[in-house]
Amino acid sequence: MPMNTTATAAAAPAWYELALCAQTGPGFFFPEPGSSLREAKRLCGACEGRVACLEFALANDERFGVWGGLSEGERQALRASRP
Repeated sequence: MPMNTTATAAAAPAWYELALCAQTGPGFFFPEPGSSLREAKRLCGACEGRVACLEFALANDERFGVWGGLSEGERQALRASRP
């Protein structure tokens, strides 16, 4: 899960300790507008915590960054397709 600057280690979900994004900076998962998301998505695809991260993002209505391997637009489309 790409933790933003407002999140603290104490507030991190248990699965975050296993997440590959915990080993990178938040800029990797929150790139500048128009930047490629390819590398962040590739890293997410290899992560054990990807499903939990995506569920966390959907449950908490995360609007920015790559979470669980999906961009903002992809998460929005997924939300819209769920009953």
